[in-house]
Amino acid sequence: MEKLRLNLLVLFAVAGIILAACSGGASASASLIGTWELVSYGDPSNPTPAVAEVDTSVIFGEDGTITGNVGCNGFGGEYEVNGDTITFGPISSTLMLCADTAVGDQETVVLNTLIETVSFAIDGDTLTITSPDGSSVIVLGRK
Repeated sequence: MEKLRLNLLVLFAVAGIILAACSGGASASASLIGTWELVSYGDPSNPTPAVAEVDTSVIFGEDGTITGNVGCNGFGGEYEVNGDTITFGPISSTLMLCADTAVGDQETVVLNTLIETVSFAIDGDTLTITSPDGSSVIVLGRK
């Protein structure tokens, strides 16, 4: 009877360790999933506020797709999370001319940051994505 208890205790301990290990990466990815809106972008030490009156969205899907609009063009592509990094596949976008240069600049900086492998951090309802060379950030708020 004592041996059975010991075996069950070991079994539960191993199951707990496996579940904890499996949930580590999934929680980072799961917390990224959803719809975000652009708050600011650009220089990490002094980011530019998102253009007012422009409805923005960045949607990280459960299926590894990213879609959205951060100016006047829609965009889409694929992503993969590994720890605190996101690796993006090629991002494609529509090619509408942005009449307002501030909107065009915003869109260019954001889309140029969503390339290759970037680092990210989530603090509550704020997602910060940092470009590969650290020269640019995108700050998003959960919608």
